[in-house]
Amino acid sequence: MKKDSKIQGVKDSSEKLGRSKKQTHEPLNPRILDPSTPSFPIKIYFISLGCAKNQVDSEMMLHQLERQGFTLTREPDEAEVVVVNTCSFIESATQESIETILEAARLKKEGVCQALVVTGCFPQRYKSRLVKQLPEVDLFLGTESFLGLADHISTLLAGRKTPKMILNSDPELWMEPYHRLLTTSPGTAYLKIAEGCSNCCAYCTIPSIRGPFRSREPKVLIREAQVLAEQRIKEIILVAQDTTAYGSDLCRPVSFVDLIKEILKIDSFEWLRLLYLRPERITRELLTLMAQENRISPYLDIPIQHVSDRILKAMDRLYGQKGIRDLIQKIRKTLPQAALRTTVMVGFPGETDKDFQELFRFVSEVEFDHLGVFKYSPEEGTKAARYSDQVPEEISYRRMELLMARQKEISLKKNQSRIGSVEPVLISGVSPESELLIQGRTRFQAPEVDGVVFITDGEPQVGEIVKVKITEAHAYDLVGETIEI
Repeated sequence: MKKDSKIQGVKDSSEKLGRSKKQTHEPLNPRILDPSTPSFPIKIYFISLGCAKNQVDSEMMLHQLERQGFTLTREPDEAEVVVVNTCSFIESATQESIETILEAARLKKEGVCQALVVTGCFPQRYKSRLVKQLPEVDLFLGTESFLGLADHISTLLAGRKTPKMILNSDPELWMEPYHRLLTTSPGTAYLKIAEGCSNCCAYCTIPSIRGPFRSREPKVLIREAQVLAEQRIKEIILVAQDTTAYGSDLCRPVSFVDLIKEILKIDSFEWLRLLYLRPERITRELLTLMAQENRISPYLDIPIQHVSDRILKAMDRLYGQKGIRDLIQKIRKTLPQAALRTTVMVGFPGETDKDFQELFRFVSEVEFDHLGVFKYSPEEGTKAARYSDQVPEEISYRRMELLMARQKEISLKKNQSRIGSVEPVLISGVSPESELLIQGRTRFQAPEVDGVVFITDGEPQVGEIVKVKITEAHAYDLVGETIEI
């Protein structure tokens, strides 16, 4: 896409704004709407898109808004301000952001909404182009410009002039522990240990959007973990673009293992989950620590992307298939009960049928507990977008379907092997599937990306960890009943 070209989808704004489409995005945290909450004059409807790392940013913004006297509502039609925290790292995420913004803009025409604010990766990626292409938006804030969100909204509502695009970064943003309005299910919270990424994979926009990898200071993270534990959090989940790179950029280098050991000194939470582990940085020391510490969930999220050495090299990944195989063998020897999750990409430029079959056989052989499949999309500004041997989209889509169908078979077999076992389950609340069911997660299920456990018998307390006997298995979810031990 040329520099001054339209962002895909924006050109249809007038048509989309004319639709009376049902709002499908819920606010992040229905718990903030407790009837005892004081009523303030300005109501804000907040929409958060994207990954867990983006969700942490949203939680910081929500806390800031509530602290400064705004009321957070779950009803979009009664909101005087709508805030959309966006994602934009791949085409589908960009399109979702655009559609959500346009749907929110409808509220300015049909409702009481006076201001629409867009934050996060979308404005950070496309910058000033959006001011002209999305005139419905009153203010764009980049990924590190949101600490002044409440003040900016007050300025907008007062009718005072303000820039429409603010992308300056605040160097103090991650330098101290921040209070957040948690939006995760009860008992669970994310701890963002770093920002940005320095890996520069050929297909990825994250370094250009979020900047280079920057670790947060250990003392800051320990304090924030303590704050979370004081809020009766049972599970802390460490997240970053590359958690295993933690500390490598600090003046006094600290390892990822060192950080984990310090967090484990806080004894008032029960589970510590590790996400986004780069294969080449998973050390024997980390695996040994996981084997020794039963509070670390036996769960490894390792995005391998592919196994064809040729494709991995073109992706600028720093390992080959042998390295992946050696790592998995090491994990299963050290942590035989560990659940393995990975993500892979199909349709990368130059991927042949032979390359795909190599990946398919590998997935069939290894039998990951959880697998996510992404269809490659050429992203503006990335090295891979300039490759000449792009794979037709219909071929990529078919490969994705084949791989997911195979993984469904594997997941069902894995889940069936758990029937009759007793697992600790963190209860998250009433299931969206049925008001008659309570649901939760085991230690081998991460929130949002994996399946859940439906509870058919017993009255477990939300936010608590209880023993559950698994009685039934489906491809991605389990069914069980609480037991007394």
